[in-house]
Amino acid sequence: MKPIRYTDSITNEFRSNGYWTDETFTDFWLKNARERPNAEALVDSTMRITWKEAARLMDRFALAWADMGLERDDRVILQSPNCAYGFLARIACERAGLINITVMPYLRHKELDHIINKIDPRAIIVPGVYRKFNYVEMVEDLKKQHPGLKYTFLLDDTFEGPLPEGTYSLRKIASEPWEEKVNPAVLERRRFHSTNDVGALTSTSGTTGVPKIVEWPLAPRVITSKCRCEIWDLNANDTAMAVAPFAGGAAGTLTYFAAPLVGAKVVLLEEFTPEGALEMIRKEKATCIGVVPTHLIRMLECDLSKYDLSSLRFIRSAGGYLPPNVALEAEERFGAKITSDLGTQDVGSVSGCHVTDPGDVRRRTVGKPLRGNRIRLLDANGKEAPEGEPGILYMRGPHSPAGYWRDPETTREVFDDDNWTTTGDIVKLEEGRIWIMGRQKDVIIRGGQNIYPAEIEGLLNEHPKVASIAIVAMPDPEYVERCCAYVVPKAGETFTFDEMVSFLKSKQLAMYKLPERLEIIDAMPTVGDSGKIDKKVLKKRIEDKVAAEGKS
Repeated sequence: MKPIRYTDSITNEFRSNGYWTDETFTDFWLKNARERPNAEALVDSTMRITWKEAARLMDRFALAWADMGLERDDRVILQSPNCAYGFLARIACERAGLINITVMPYLRHKELDHIINKIDPRAIIVPGVYRKFNYVEMVEDLKKQHPGLKYTFLLDDTFEGPLPEGTYSLRKIASEPWEEKVNPAVLERRRFHSTNDVGALTSTSGTTGVPKIVEWPLAPRVITSKCRCEIWDLNANDTAMAVAPFAGGAAGTLTYFAAPLVGAKVVLLEEFTPEGALEMIRKEKATCIGVVPTHLIRMLECDLSKYDLSSLRFIRSAGGYLPPNVALEAEERFGAKITSDLGTQDVGSVSGCHVTDPGDVRRRTVGKPLRGNRIRLLDANGKEAPEGEPGILYMRGPHSPAGYWRDPETTREVFDDDNWTTTGDIVKLEEGRIWIMGRQKDVIIRGGQNIYPAEIEGLLNEHPKVASIAIVAMPDPEYVERCCAYVVPKAGETFTFDEMVSFLKSKQLAMYKLPERLEIIDAMPTVGDSGKIDKKVLKKRIEDKVAAEGKS
């Protein structure tokens, strides 16, 4: 299925420059099976799988699906917790020429109904029962509304009773020699072209409503993964561990996309507890982990001296803002380096820090543009921002997706005719590195003066009493917007408005940037399990409060 946006000009440019190749992710799994057959590829709490075994299981799933009638380019929803069979099912979709979309386990009827309406899938892959939720019953309800959804494949045997019609066990499929029943050559005929085919779909986080569906040929994902391996110095001796869900970018970029390119072992933590994560790092001698900030903060609350974490080399934290002081504490106590980067599902990967960069660079910037990316900073009028001044970040390069699934109109709103797009971030450049000042949509305009939330958040995160901070706009009849600070104090601490203002004044912050209201809360609202602070919720709360106070 041809990508919606790529032109011959774009494809030829990035191919001729060596950024895009004919490689697919399947190629690396097969390469590892040939060159490192007995090395461990995948580990979860119940299974240990070598590269040779992984390739066999991948092919069995793919051959079974082809034999059962799933056609090339059929769409498949994969809703999997961190488990080896979910990981294998994802790569098996690519092997079979099926366009998969991997979604978080916490999505339910409403979100899945939206995705099904968008992409018209023929199959869905789910657990039977997970976290006391019956996925089989949910899928059966969805099938009544969507007759095109014909097949259900189960990742485990947790569903009790006879399987509904059209429902199959992947464990049973894995136990049968499909390579003897179906000619393996069928998989080569179904192979995705790296640039001329849509190879996978992803969904945005949906903070503004239902998620958007993004279509990806494989070439941009391969080059991004190669660049990540380069800046992390990732190699076959590494053990990459998914603490966050591999369905998301925080852990998926490290474990699903990058690790197989170099033959690194992948460890999947199925259920997060801070103690469980630390014990898994110790047991498997993980050298790198993918987390969201919440995971890291909760692990830091533990007695780390109980665990041998000496194997850990770097920590990839993504999916939300990690305060520099927390990053520094993590580096000191874990003995591992924090890396940061910038990218979104909508526009692709932008930049990243190298593991050998100085500490302040890794903790406070998102690094330099990835190989092949060009960036520019523009003001609100679309003009080049003055040298040294913040501007809206625009980029162009080989790391971008094709656009929104079968939606050229929305795609044109994000990518111009020359392939330029924007993350919507306000940034500044220093020595070629990108410093995030805030999101364009989050910028607070107080009486015509711009306030960048990230600047204030970065300062307040250094306060010894502050555990978490979010700055949002609140409505004001005189200035249109003023600055409101939401703070979660550290355990046992109190934090007052006067303390906040005094601390920020000591940092020589301009007076107009000082928050003019403080809201103390127990926990920040987040977007699902992503760890991202949902500022939309906070902004609505303060708007409602201000409106209610105006009526009293």
